[in-house]
Amino acid sequence: MSLPPVSFLPFDGSSVCLFCGASETADPAYTEAAYAFGRATAQAGWRLVYGGGGVGLMGASARGAHEAGGRVVGIMPAFLRSRERLFDEVETVVVTSMHERKQLMYDQSDAFVVAPGGIGTLEEVVELLSWKRLDLHHKPVVFLNLNGFWDGFFALMRHSVDEGMTPPSFLEAWTVADTVEEALALIQSPEAAQPQKHDRR
Repeated sequence: MSLPPVSFLPFDGSSVCLFCGASETADPAYTEAAYAFGRATAQAGWRLVYGGGGVGLMGASARGAHEAGGRVVGIMPAFLRSRERLFDEVETVVVTSMHERKQLMYDQSDAFVVAPGGIGTLEEVVELLSWKRLDLHHKPVVFLNLNGFWDGFFALMRHSVDEGMTPPSFLEAWTVADTVEEALALIQSPEAAQPQKHDRR
């Protein structure tokens, strides 16, 4: 069954995409931070773009933004509607595939924040960073590194550099925030889109 053409409500502000997990068994501190991030984006006047689900960190971020009066748009593949329980209180676009979801999340966003998540979140950010490595975009990418969640990923990327598989400049493709407040400050900073060193990672 085909879906109707994708359409979005008019919007002329700035949008931030949050990549995060849909697990409901994660540390509650992560879910609380996702809610706080959503709320903070609304207070800052940003539109939140996310994966469309109503569960886990994903659902918490959307509720945080929505309850604070912010604009939210979810992008959900049709086959995940029951598994990730569509959060239909906000604008939601249903697409046909994961590829279309990722492309639209990218197209609709001016910056990206990566909160704790599983293999799906990892897939999303690796593709986003690959595009950046190929100079296909220069949008800010900020890891919300709660409790050092992403330290293992940073170590793997550095190992790839040390082994000569990836140029050292790739380690400047993202910035790191330890708190929601730091993440919002980074995406609102013009310098966030430029290469920045984060030697502590």
